[in-house]
Amino acid sequence: MSVRSLQAWLIAGLLLTALLAHSGPGQAQESSSNLKQADADYRSGVAALSRNDLNGALADFERVVRLAPSAEPGHSALGAVLVRLGRRTEGIRELEKALAIQPNDSSAQLNLTLAYEQNGQAAKAIPWFAKLDAASRAEKHVLPPAVLASYARALAATQQFSAAVTKLKEAIEADPENAELHDELGSVYAQHKDWSNAGQAFTAAIQLNPDFAMAHMHLGITLQAEQQPGAMDELTKAYQLAPQNAVIAMQMGQALTSAGQDEQAIPVFEHALELEPNLNAAAYQLGLALQRMNKVQDAIPLLQKAAAGDPKNAEILTNLGMALCQAQQAKSAVPILQRAVELRPGNATAHQDLAAAYIQLNQLDDAVRQLREALKLSPNVPQLHYNLGLAFKMQDNAADAIQELETTEKLDPSEPEAPNALGVLYLQAGRYADAARELNISLKLRPENGDGWAMLGSVYNHLDKLPEAAAALREAIRQLPQQPDPHLTLAAVLVKQNQTAEAAAERKEAAELMRSNMNRQRAEVASNSGNSLLKSGKVDEAIVEFRDAVSYDTNYAEAHIGLAQALEQQGKVVEAAAERQKAEALEKASQEQH
Repeated sequence: MSVRSLQAWLIAGLLLTALLAHSGPGQAQESSSNLKQADADYRSGVAALSRNDLNGALADFERVVRLAPSAEPGHSALGAVLVRLGRRTEGIRELEKALAIQPNDSSAQLNLTLAYEQNGQAAKAIPWFAKLDAASRAEKHVLPPAVLASYARALAATQQFSAAVTKLKEAIEADPENAELHDELGSVYAQHKDWSNAGQAFTAAIQLNPDFAMAHMHLGITLQAEQQPGAMDELTKAYQLAPQNAVIAMQMGQALTSAGQDEQAIPVFEHALELEPNLNAAAYQLGLALQRMNKVQDAIPLLQKAAAGDPKNAEILTNLGMALCQAQQAKSAVPILQRAVELRPGNATAHQDLAAAYIQLNQLDDAVRQLREALKLSPNVPQLHYNLGLAFKMQDNAADAIQELETTEKLDPSEPEAPNALGVLYLQAGRYADAARELNISLKLRPENGDGWAMLGSVYNHLDKLPEAAAALREAIRQLPQQPDPHLTLAAVLVKQNQTAEAAAERKEAAELMRSNMNRQRAEVASNSGNSLLKSGKVDEAIVEFRDAVSYDTNYAEAHIGLAQALEQQGKVVEAAAERQKAEALEKASQEQH
């Protein structure tokens, strides 16, 4: 209700002295001076309302209630002002007091009814709306359009969509050029998933007011639900029209994530949080987007914020637990995921994620139990069978692992991981023909797997399929040029083929790689030691370590970088520059190779 309408019903015949002159014995006992002051305060409150001074009116009406607690107009006026200030619960209490004193005060009835609806108490509001509606019809007129819209919202909140539509159509008939009423009608249709009528209503709202940002947002959501073109255009238009509206920013961000554009969605969600720091939904959606972008450390605080704001939301807890697992914080993840399972025991994903946390903690029995629970809920999900197979494998339970992995392969023949794991298990069990079959299946699905080719070459060697073994091992060497083991296995195959010179060359290459790898490891250790010493301010000792690292492997760029930093601290800028130049040349060469 506007200030002007509120002022009108307060002024119209509601002066306290006139009412109290006809009051009962209890009210008559109130002192004459109190009544005179209450009347003056009441008039002052009405004057404050005429100036749109709600706080001044509030103070005046509070004094009226203290001085004349038996006077209904004071409670009615105070309740109305409290509601307008957003203090609905207190306002409702005062309006209820007013109606207890004078049940037929139509203004108090209307204000209480609207307050109930605004406060989310639709069930309480509807009987009052019905009473007001009946009284209006008896007087041959309809309720004001704004009141009808509020009535419709209450009906929609209690799933009475058809009645809600009827009331909004009555409001639109009374005020056909009101874009907000058309938008409200569309919103009711949308709640009932009547997307076609919703779209028409939102379009009508936009035609009446092309700059109506919320209508553009609602139309965008409707088109998105119908999978119709133009949804993103409407949401973008809404965001452009109302960039400071956090709800619109949220919807824009969600539309971008639905389109797989997490990178573009992240700044939009961040903007929504800047506008409303306590907007839990924005924190959650931003956390999910960051998680999908593998920015887990950034996602965790946001998911924790969302979980704190909604601690019984199993979905939020599940995603938070998974993020903690991704960050190798399984110990922290377990109680969160346990809570998610308690809240939604029928959620297979929660069981699966809890199993992943247990696996990180090497609690394999617990992991197996959770995966079995998940499979009871979703028996045909390949990933669950695969995870259970890996858990059994980690328990050295080859028989059960093979069974689960074979089931995985049957359920999803396009996935290379299960046949690869089966190949490993069959190789370990000496079932070489089965291992060769599974490894070939996996490598056809994912050829870029150097370890898989090396394993297949070893299997063929066991089967004495020497040409096949040599071909597989050469592919492994191509993909893993720094690994010595495929060279050694290939040497063994070449010996069987009486190619002794070639075998010797492969053994020599393997020896060079082993020596190079060992030197690289020694260089890494020395460089790490040098970095620690440098952080401790022991520059001379650090230089010794970095020079040792360079001597072990002159192609280790990190050693040159560390040496350059240490030399700079000694003021040897020319030497430092030379070391940096070497490091840059090595890094450039490495990038060109890849």
